[in-house]
Amino acid sequence: MFAVIFGRSSCPYCVRAKELAEKLTAERDDFDYRYVDIQAEGITKADLEKTAGKPVSTVPQIFLDQQHVGGYTDFAAWTKANLGINA
Repeated sequence: MFAVIFGRSSCPYCVRAKELAEKLTAERDDFDYRYVDIQAEGITKADLEKTAGKPVSTVPQIFLDQQHVGGYTDFAAWTKANLGINA
């Protein structure tokens, strides 16, 4: 499983999403991630909406195996429900 997290360095939920992804990577052999700083990469909200296929108003925006999961709380809930790991 591969996660891509789109976020900003100044965003506390982005930091939490990255920390959760790091925890999953350390605990599981089948998980890895990439963090994309949208400001550094010049990615706009419109770009994220195009990738997600729906309106987005916040970051982080997280994709698991190219499927849009949502923000941090969605990612944490998915992790608990599907992997049995609490954030």
